[in-house]
Amino acid sequence: MITELGHFALILAFAVAIVQMIVPLIGAQKRWPGWMAVAEPAAGAQFALTALSFGALMWAFINSDFSLKLVVENSHSAKPMLYKISGTWGNHEGSMLLWVLILTLFGAMAAWFGGNLPPSLRARVLSVQSAIAVAFFAFIIFTSNPFLRLETPPFDGRDLNPLLQDPGLAFHPPFLYLGYVGLSMAFSFAVAALIEGRVDAAWGRWVRPWTLAAWIFLTIGIALGSWWAYYELGWGGFWFWDPVENASFMPWLLAAALLHSAIVVEKRESLKSWTILLAILAFGFSLIGTFIVRSGLLTSVHAFANDPERGVFILAIMAFFMGGALILFTLRAGAMEAKGVFGLVSRESALVVNNLLLAVACFVVFVGTMWPLLAEMFFDRKLSVGPPFFNAAFTPFMVLLGLILPVGSVLPWKRARIARAVRPLRYAFVLALAVGGLAWTMQSGRSLLGPMGLFLGAWLVAGVVVELAQRTGRGAGRWARLRRLPRADWGKAVAHAGLGVTMAGIAGLTAWTQDDIRVAQIGQPWDVGGYTLTLNEVNEIRGPNYQATQADVTLSKDGSVISQLKPEKRFYPVARMPTTEAAIDYNLARDVYVVIGDQQDNGGWTVRVYVKPLTNWIWIGCGLMALGGLLSLSDRRFRVAAGARKTRATPVPAA
Repeated sequence: MITELGHFALILAFAVAIVQMIVPLIGAQKRWPGWMAVAEPAAGAQFALTALSFGALMWAFINSDFSLKLVVENSHSAKPMLYKISGTWGNHEGSMLLWVLILTLFGAMAAWFGGNLPPSLRARVLSVQSAIAVAFFAFIIFTSNPFLRLETPPFDGRDLNPLLQDPGLAFHPPFLYLGYVGLSMAFSFAVAALIEGRVDAAWGRWVRPWTLAAWIFLTIGIALGSWWAYYELGWGGFWFWDPVENASFMPWLLAAALLHSAIVVEKRESLKSWTILLAILAFGFSLIGTFIVRSGLLTSVHAFANDPERGVFILAIMAFFMGGALILFTLRAGAMEAKGVFGLVSRESALVVNNLLLAVACFVVFVGTMWPLLAEMFFDRKLSVGPPFFNAAFTPFMVLLGLILPVGSVLPWKRARIARAVRPLRYAFVLALAVGGLAWTMQSGRSLLGPMGLFLGAWLVAGVVVELAQRTGRGAGRWARLRRLPRADWGKAVAHAGLGVTMAGIAGLTAWTQDDIRVAQIGQPWDVGGYTLTLNEVNEIRGPNYQATQADVTLSKDGSVISQLKPEKRFYPVARMPTTEAAIDYNLARDVYVVIGDQQDNGGWTVRVYVKPLTNWIWIGCGLMALGGLLSLSDRRFRVAAGARKTRATPVPAA
């Protein structure tokens, strides 16, 4: 009964979405208040019905309702409760329902908290948002229905993919989807502004909170996925430039560019066309990511790899919304004339350079991700584009970005004198050079990567300190003025510092990792990177739904025991699939990472050990970036949603 109710709610939400797509848009065109007012209750009803449908599907997973085909294929009665719940979205159909649930949630929030928006703009925003929902409701109902029944239910299910039975990956998809789908609001605002023919400073203020929220969620989602890959897959890395990893990273880069570009629209009423284009492309790349994951054209350890017919449907959705928005963008170019002027040396110019670096970096990742597919389709050649290409092509743009960020932050608006503006940064630059030089002196090899990464990290963090010192001035009231700084300024400072910490962590891990693989005998110690490891014993254990080979390894240094590590090699009988569970001794300065392999003929066991410096700085930096975003999002200027609006541009006739 509950399952049928969920299926009915899904169909009813589809019908409500169609009404919300059409009626408010006509009302905004005709200036009919009653028709425009339909958008708000329709958005709330659409979200409530979708939430009911998703809740019914989750109930089926929790209660192991094996009359549903989806539950049979992705669950098992012996599975722990957390993974029964996460199994709801650990598959194609359920994850798409979660996708639409988040889409309708953002639409409902725009209806509930968009009271300061002009009625016509709000109606158009909600109509565009609902149009996206209509497309994906149709995709779910006609090609990916999660409520399909089995005529003869089996006694048990086939289990969830063991790689997904992990706390990190249980929460990774919801955060990632909140970021992906959150960018739909920036898209809806952009298309609504194009239809209305008005892009002004107030529009820049309205679109920033939605973009910022999406960027925060994407940051958390990418960090969780990276952390999961690091400790779960057993290869010791945090990023492989996998197509699905790239699919989440590209919207993150464009969302970061959009955030900075919207600031220029708000402050100087410039870069309007570019900002609108970024809003369209950011969500477009989210759709590209959805296509990559679900088309089956590109393989990945965490892709759904469904049949190409579904991929064609998503490709049609992407072509309709991206193509329509870009055509509208072309027709409305005259409505986005820039008002503000600024000099070549100014904060605006620095933000333009920031945008160009982020956009070109995104394009590089896109080309590297899609080139193997294009080469096979058009040239009948099988190519592989791996980490060496991405590292060589992408890294220079990030180095340049790290170099200009502190400079751009201290430049004044409109025009500046570069020598005067950067003079306070000289001490920060000297400190960063000293940190990089110290790293160069202490390292055993002669790679420039590690010292350069630490230089950039120190440069960004020191630049943040200098900027805050400039904002507070001199005198006895400095600390009071520091506390009174707007939260958006604190958020920017924390996020930029987080980027510096992440850059330093990535460089240290990449440059100075030490690894060792050997056949270890029980009771015989060996040394790796200044540490001594001893394999004490290997036992067979049983988990809730798996069997495991567990090793006991003692980690010590200079005769003192640091920790007991217990790496595992698991086997899931139902799924007939093995997984590797690394044992890691975490430390702020380094990680010691141990993986157990198979037993050899001589009685020893294959053991792989990595000593990874600064690894945890990567996720600390990601956490700081997300925290900076949250601080900015809590700023009062965002909470009032641009209540004090600047003079609007003269509107052109609505399309």
